[in-house]
This record gives sequence, structure tokens and C-alpha cells, in this order.
Amino acid sequence: MVEALYAQYRVELVRWCETMTDDRQSAEDLVQEAFLHALSNVALLEVLDAPQRRAWLYRTVKNLFVDRVRHGRFETLTDAPPEEARESEDYAAIEWRELLDSLEPEERELFTLRYLGGYNASQLGERFALPAGTVRARLSRTRGILKTKLKEGAQYDA
Repeated sequence: MVEALYAQYRVELVRWCETMTDDRQSAEDLVQEAFLHALSNVALLEVLDAPQRRAWLYRTVKNLFVDRVRHGRFETLTDAPPEEARESEDYAAIEWRELLDSLEPEERELFTLRYLGGYNASQLGERFALPAGTVRARLSRTRGILKTKLKEGAQYDA
């Protein structure tokens, strides 16, 4: 079963992971590690249907990436970061939350499910009873809105 999942989703997961890591090798390492986790969880994967298995793989890769980022943060720092750096990270998280909250509820849900939940346009179309093309168009419009808001925010920071 894991071999079939590997054949079906490896390339897709590596591409997605590469957008997070900006490094092909790190992306491939994370995907390999996710499939090692899959080998340990075969019993769970067998009871899931295909979309749930795919979601499980995406969630596993994302969690592994977050763990690496957190672990890397501790490895590279010899002293505690200055208070200012910690505050700016806190503010950045708040700003992102506010940015997402500024979207219409359906736009926010589509965007979050697509880019944080790992669903594709076809799956979202089924979930919201929309054609996949409409989902892609709405996501494109939402990305444009977010880019505009980010640019406006950057003008105020300068």
C-alpha cells in the first residue's frame, strides 16, 4: 500500500514541499521521511479512504517541516534572540492572522484548505459544489487580494 501511495503522490508532495523549503533536496528528504512514517502507520492508512490518505501525507510532511524549522532554530542559536526579534515574530504571526481574517469567509476557507490543508481544486470543488475552474479562479483572485494588501502594508512599514 505504501508503495502505491509513494508512486502516486511522491512527485506532487516534493513539488509542494519545495515551495516551503526553497530547496529540492530538503523537500525530497521531508517526503522520504513522511513515507517512513507511513510505513509505521500502515494500519491507520488502510482504514482511510484515498482523499484522507493524501491529506494524511500532506499533514505529515507539513508537521515534519515545522519540526525541522523549530529544531533548526534551536540548533543555530547560541544565545536567546533579542527581545525585539521575538516580538517581531509574534507581530508577524498576528499580521498574517489579520490578513487572512480580512478575507471573505469563503475566500479564507478556500485559501486555507488549498494552501495549508493540501487540497487541490477538484477536491475543493466537490466540497463546495463548484467547478474546479471556478475554485482556481477564486484562489487566483484571493492571491491577488492578499498581494495587494501585503504591498499596502509594506508601504506603511517603510
